[in-house]
Amino acid sequence: MGKQIEFSWPVRVYYEDTDAGGVVYYANYLKFLERARTEYLRELGFEQDQLKQEYGIIFAVHSLSIRYQRPAVFNDALTVSAEIINTGKARLTFKQMITRDKDKTSICSAEVTIACLNAKKFSPSRIPAHIQETLHGN
Repeated sequence: MGKQIEFSWPVRVYYEDTDAGGVVYYANYLKFLERARTEYLRELGFEQDQLKQEYGIIFAVHSLSIRYQRPAVFNDALTVSAEIINTGKARLTFKQMITRDKDKTSICSAEVTIACLNAKKFSPSRIPAHIQETLHGN
């Protein structure tokens, strides 16, 4: 695929992220993963709102597989990684991990496939060449 860049984004667990048991509610890990993917694209120079305005595209989750390994709790400092492991004409697949900073414990891992969609029709759309070139390190 060309050069692969692993990106990391820090996340702090707030009280609002936890459930009645005091651990991060399972669906909130998906939010942490989403933030890291968004920041990764931002780091590459692609803002979600600009992609919609300039190219008429949006990215949406197509499918995902997640494995929860250990709980995160209130006030944990976490690192969320994102790495593109596969690109297609209208898809990106990310490998992502969440780890606890203090002991490097793996909290969860996921593989997330993102579809590129026409922003008006919500139908599949090719990822613009300029974006493909950047993702491939050209």
